[in-house]
Amino acid sequence: MYNDYSPERLGVRPAVRLSNRFLIDAFIWMFGALLISGAVALWVAKGDQNTVISIVDMRFPLFIAQLGLGLGLQMGIRRISATLALGLFFVYAALMGLTIGVWVYYYSVVNGNVGAVYEAFFSAAAAFGGAAIYGAVTGRSLASMGSYLFMAAWGLFFAFIINGIIFQSTGMDLVLSVVGVVIFTALAAWTTQRISRGEFAAMTGSMEKASVLGAILLYIEFINIFLMMLRIFGGGGRR
Repeated sequence: MYNDYSPERLGVRPAVRLSNRFLIDAFIWMFGALLISGAVALWVAKGDQNTVISIVDMRFPLFIAQLGLGLGLQMGIRRISATLALGLFFVYAALMGLTIGVWVYYYSVVNGNVGAVYEAFFSAAAAFGGAAIYGAVTGRSLASMGSYLFMAAWGLFFAFIINGIIFQSTGMDLVLSVVGVVIFTALAAWTTQRISRGEFAAMTGSMEKASVLGAILLYIEFINIFLMMLRIFGGGGRR
């Protein structure tokens, strides 16, 4: 329903200065969230095995909390203040840091493949950065591919669940991870263009909320690219 308020549909494009402001604010909050996730993940990865086991034992409640916060913020941001939305976003980033920390611990300590973590991070940064730059500077509208990418992302989510529960195939995990990198890299370009064109500002009616919403989506896309890359460079996610 928000598409009815898209500046692009109305034939209106924000001034370059305003467009840059949208992007800068969104990326500032995104990087802040990444720092929080990174700090929590480092604490987990550098901690003892009991800490990791405790987090793994809580993986289902943790997953529900992450999913609830992530979707709840996107759907309900217009009903809450920008300050509360930002605070909940940082809580979400901290919870994600717990999950990321377990993955980093698994590959770096259990598998002894710390190189996979660095390769995954720099590869994710390169893919995400390239997509973000393209989305910000291209004159081509990416609006038409949004719904397809959204459906593909959910399809990928359920495919991972089915593979993890039923097939437990390392080869399938790697294939899904490669597909995931493509999907979330494309989503990063799409989201960046939506931010720069003022779509989130039109959706929320607030520059502050728009920056938080944009940051949430960019954060989710980067984290997913990183985790997919980690599975690829680590040789799959099967334990």
